Amino acid sequence: MKIESFQEYQSAYQKSVQDPASFWSDVADNFLWINRWNKVLEWDFNGPDIKWFEGGTLNITDNCLDRHLITQPDDIAYIFEPNDPEKEHVTLTYKVLHERVCRTANILKRNGVKKGDRVCIYMPMVPELTIALLACARIGAVHSVIFGGFSARSIADRINDALCKFVITADGGFRGDKQIPLKEVIDDALMGCPTVEKVMVLTHTRIPVSMLKGRDVWWEDEAKLVDSYCPSEEMNAEDPLFILYTSGSTGKPKGIVHTCGGYMVYAGYTFQNVFNYRKGEVFFCTADIGWITGHTYITYGPLLQGATTVIFEGVPTYPTPSRFWDIVERHKVNILYTAPTAIRSLMSFGTDPVKGKDLSSIRVLGSVGEPINEEAWHWFDQNIGGGNAPIVDTWWQTETGGILISPLAGITPTKPGYATLPLPGIQPVLMDEAGNEIEGNGVTGNLCIKFPWPGMLRTTYGDHERFKSTYFSAYPGYYFTGDGCLRDEDGYYRITGRVDDVINVSGHRIGTAEVENAINLHAGVVESAVVGYPHPVKGQGIYAYVIFPRIDKDAQLTRLDILQTVSRYIGAIAKPDKIVFVPGLPKTRSGKIMRRILRKIAEGDISNLGDTSTLLDPTVVQEIIKAAEAK
Repeated sequence: MKIESFQEYQSAYQKSVQDPASFWSDVADNFLWINRWNKVLEWDFNGPDIKWFEGGTLNITDNCLDRHLITQPDDIAYIFEPNDPEKEHVTLTYKVLHERVCRTANILKRNGVKKGDRVCIYMPMVPELTIALLACARIGAVHSVIFGGFSARSIADRINDALCKFVITADGGFRGDKQIPLKEVIDDALMGCPTVEKVMVLTHTRIPVSMLKGRDVWWEDEAKLVDSYCPSEEMNAEDPLFILYTSGSTGKPKGIVHTCGGYMVYAGYTFQNVFNYRKGEVFFCTADIGWITGHTYITYGPLLQGATTVIFEGVPTYPTPSRFWDIVERHKVNILYTAPTAIRSLMSFGTDPVKGKDLSSIRVLGSVGEPINEEAWHWFDQNIGGGNAPIVDTWWQTETGGILISPLAGITPTKPGYATLPLPGIQPVLMDEAGNEIEGNGVTGNLCIKFPWPGMLRTTYGDHERFKSTYFSAYPGYYFTGDGCLRDEDGYYRITGRVDDVINVSGHRIGTAEVENAINLHAGVVESAVVGYPHPVKGQGIYAYVIFPRIDKDAQLTRLDILQTVSRYIGAIAKPDKIVFVPGLPKTRSGKIMRRILRKIAEGDISNLGDTSTLLDPTVVQEIIKAAEAK
């Protein structure tokens, strides 16, 4: 299962394309199955309908926990680094983690949660968060984790879409010098969520909270009422494991559904090979479990391989910009996996925070969330890796379940800014606007995948038609990623950015329609249009053009009001970086907003706006430019 050389990679890749059923069958045999599958793969991208390891039954927690109890019960599964560096870190062995997962699974069962029920999890980055995910998986409940930065309205939308029955949260969370009142936000959300029967609350920040009789229970109290063994539920390979919501090109977030068998195989395989993980190494992924990176490469992937993983509650700059490097030094981290946004943010402090820190334990560096720019790549390489640690620039999505295109650490020759080559089993193609595959190297196009892989999404929850229209309608018979891509003369892939109405902000995808809907809720707003623009730290920022007829000298106050509206309806993560008040928007005669023009203005590239004669009112473009320059 583990690839040890570039020649082995080429051989594995060739086999995975020529005989995918045999290839993935061999990989899947590395995991525990209750019953082996009847058929490795059945698929139709026109349906679309994808099934992996049909007939096979398993429980992913048997593979993450139980099998390690025989070989490495006292090995450390997690090292928890609290937000406050003065507090002692906490370690959990595989044996202790197993006991706590079982106990929590029994709490869920005691409170009426059954196989197939959806459980909403809204928690800080603490070990109990991973325990909550695994406890759901243990009993066959479907977890839906919501990032701690989302607003009550966004949480309610997600709970109602998934018809969640149970909510797991905490009194509050810490993030740098801020304290986040998680339970209070959940209480606001649940005012409009009739399906929720119970809320379990973890004591963490010890801030006062309201506990509703008959609905709310304390995690610590419930844990005393159950025992520490819970048998795992037998799951079909195609049973859902979790739902994770992501923004799309419409205002409503879509629930991405991943299933038990294929996701397990792909998460374990990619973790092992991309990072070239070696037994006993310490892996530090700085992502939040509220996003797919934390699901696959903090929770499931590392545990499937018996790894030791750091969970970090805080932010990279608190209390000082040397926080990451202190953690690396303290725990002798071997593999560091972070986002270009974090790297660029830390670059702004120079190299002083790194001086005097022992980073010699680092063997592999990784980047995730967005393409890493060359300047950040070289800074990361020289100052953190000392020029000796290969950088794996990983490309993947919530929908893909795991990494699709990436160097294999120490095996694939790297190139700054390039995700390099597809993993075994991944068949990428570049498409032109007419829907034809673009052959050869030294070409650009829209990135699609023409063959299924085990970790891919199976549907969007409750709306299979949306699954089809979003991912399989632009190029029938292909999975459309929504990204543009360059394939260079060496056949290496470089992701060039989104080509749909989605903005990649700090590695988090935010739909323009969702932000526009929130802005338009403000009482004075007539209409708005949102585009992405280059941002020095975030990669892409959010640029909003807003029609607000009654604007006066208090324009800045109005901007703050609009930001507050977006925060309230989505969360602070979706707040526009720039708001420009405009008299109108560039529309075609059919009413379509020409976002291409708005992007160019946001980028400051007004000399290359293209043909504007087809607009309903071409003069509005100059008015928008004037407003943007005056901002």
